[in-house]
Amino acid sequence: MDERLARATLSRAVEPGDEHAGRWLRRYGAIRFLSRLLDAKPAVHAPGGGGDADAFPGTGAKRVASWRLRAADADPARDLATIHDLGGRLLVPGDTEWPRQLDDLADARPLGLWVRGPADLRTWALRSVALVGARACTPYGAHTAADLATGLARQGWVVVSGGAYGIDGAAHRGALAAGGATVAVLACGVDTPYPRGHAQLIGRIAEQGLVVGELPPESHPTPSRFILRNRVIAALTRGTVVIEAQHRSGSLVTARAAARLGRHTMGVPGPVTSALSAGVHELLRGDAALVTDADEIVELVGDMGQLAPARRGPVLPRDLLAPATAHILEAIPARGPTPATVVARRAGTTPDDTLAKLYELHSLGFVERHGEGWQLTNTTTPASNARRGGT
Repeated sequence: MDERLARATLSRAVEPGDEHAGRWLRRYGAIRFLSRLLDAKPAVHAPGGGGDADAFPGTGAKRVASWRLRAADADPARDLATIHDLGGRLLVPGDTEWPRQLDDLADARPLGLWVRGPADLRTWALRSVALVGARACTPYGAHTAADLATGLARQGWVVVSGGAYGIDGAAHRGALAAGGATVAVLACGVDTPYPRGHAQLIGRIAEQGLVVGELPPESHPTPSRFILRNRVIAALTRGTVVIEAQHRSGSLVTARAAARLGRHTMGVPGPVTSALSAGVHELLRGDAALVTDADEIVELVGDMGQLAPARRGPVLPRDLLAPATAHILEAIPARGPTPATVVARRAGTTPDDTLAKLYELHSLGFVERHGEGWQLTNTTTPASNARRGGT
């Protein structure tokens, strides 16, 4: 049995993220670990018994017995044939396509990754960002996720998410709509789209992007597998952005895993009255960075010098006036013509200086003269562009 067959067998025998198995895998390698597992005998319940306990000291006999039973029932050749028929492959550590940043998970590193899609996972992972959040998201959250994904895709970044309803689906669709790259990391077999309502979306991702999972074909998802899947999303990417999450959201698990691995953690703020944003706000009170668009995300995860444009309010014509001239303009009452002497008194300057500034303001279109008085020009204030940061 070669390394790939051994890991295919173990991926059916061992649950994702099992650090006990990871420790023995590191010590023996996949082939020797599997041989030792299949050669182990059931634990003897007599004093000084042995069996499983002797084969893997420090690991519970029930855990080892479960590994052994599932390994004995595995058919790795069939699983590899199934993934091959789908146009996919099984990646294992040492392959040129294996993303080495997954090695940061140490003993919780995946045994292997079942992959569907034409792209090179290692290359894509080097320039990727995770967008995660609530399944039952608000229209605001879905719009924001799609907008961020589109912006990232247009700048050449790969959007990684979990293929679920809500924020995940919106992120994948945003990247696909921009003709960009996206990766769906599933908590089940890559031949078993979950949720069922996203079968078409996941199929499209497999054609245009990548569908990835730790579990062999025909494996079903469980709540624990969803949680454990999140560590792969965190490790695979350069940063994780959370868009809407309650206090007990699985998306926060992804963000905390990213923080432990030294990756960037980011959050998109929402209404302070929304329970769906409470978990994000708690992240932002910690070490997570607040982001509002793709440029701000790239500033954190991108190369040095890739800075987001400066944000400021709209620049109004009066902002360009010299301070002394602006001071005279502020002293002119809002209604009715006012003599220059009154304006001077209100501004605390001499009448001559005031008159000179009034003529300057007149030439610029800010004031009008009516007899001996001066009043503000009645002009419509242009619409503000502050929402997008001004120009």
